[in-house]
Amino acid sequence: MGKPFWVYILKCNDDSYYTGHTDNLEIRIAQHNEGTIEGYTATRLPVTLVFSEQFATRLEALEMERRIKGWSRKKKEAMMLGDWKEVSRLAKNKAVQ
Repeated sequence: MGKPFWVYILKCNDDSYYTGHTDNLEIRIAQHNEGTIEGYTATRLPVTLVFSEQFATRLEALEMERRIKGWSRKKKEAMMLGDWKEVSRLAKNKAVQ
């Protein structure tokens, strides 16, 4: 297996979530907190890592990142808690999200 890739979720200072992917989780979180990554998190510092999952390829990580970005806050929080039953329920009943 080659270098792993990660999908991660950061909780921002304004209580919002940011989802991204990287091949070096430690460095990427440091970059976010240093403000060297322009965009969403730069104005919402500091950020805290609240979820990460490892993938074998960049494509798998990117696909999961895109999937998560389309989810509601409730669904993201259920996934972070490992409550896959709730994730499934929310996926089936979008009206309650």
